[in-house]
Amino acid sequence: VENFMAGAVPPKPGLYGMLYSAYYEADTKTDANGDALPIPQFSASAKVIAPRFAYVSNMDVWGGDVIFHTIIPMIELNGTGVTPGGYRDDTDLSVGDITIGPGIATHYSKNLHTVLAANLILPTGSWDAANMVNVGKNHRAYEFLYIASWVNPVGFNGDARIGYIFNSENKDTNYQSGDEFHIDYAAGWGLGNGWTLGVSGYYLQQVTDDKLNGAVVADKRTHGFSIGPSVKYAHGKKWYVTAKYEKEV
Repeated sequence: VENFMAGAVPPKPGLYGMLYSAYYEADTKTDANGDALPIPQFSASAKVIAPRFAYVSNMDVWGGDVIFHTIIPMIELNGTGVTPGGYRDDTDLSVGDITIGPGIATHYSKNLHTVLAANLILPTGSWDAANMVNVGKNHRAYEFLYIASWVNPVGFNGDARIGYIFNSENKDTNYQSGDEFHIDYAAGWGLGNGWTLGVSGYYLQQVTDDKLNGAVVADKRTHGFSIGPSVKYAHGKKWYVTAKYEKEV
């Protein structure tokens, strides 16, 4: 859900808050080639509200400010489809997997801002092997990030959030998802009146194979790309809001 200002951490020490909200839906599952699978009556949707808290310290490392943050997602996940046991319509509502981590935020100029960060994603969300859908993943994940933002009230604005995720094994199923490389991006134009208009989305490529009981699971590498319109409105120096619509292609 990252958008414009992804790497623009506030430059003054203190505690800051953000609130993300998202709605996601899909009615097609695809194979390794991106072709639709014939799954009758399949649908999936997610409603998310995720508060994020960031503390900017006055500690200086490599010319940047040391920061700490956490994201606490609250998720309602729904899935329907025909399974070997018949038609199912399952819902899971829970606090999701919580993210915590430190970072270093650097402000090179009034326009260019970067963040170097490491995240620990904790298996705090609900999970049950008998469920068709689960808010949680039941395993830890480790994410390393480099984020850069070019912020300009008038003219080009651009953001890139580049990350690599290491997934650990689900101890209840002995299944381990492969490593993932991803980029969340936004590009737009500042109009000079607080508004920025542009496009945003993500690119994701799984780079190592899934494993079950230590053995490679073939043809399970996730990949995806999305794009859509994006808008930001900044009200002076106190707050800003972004919104976007993305289509996975």
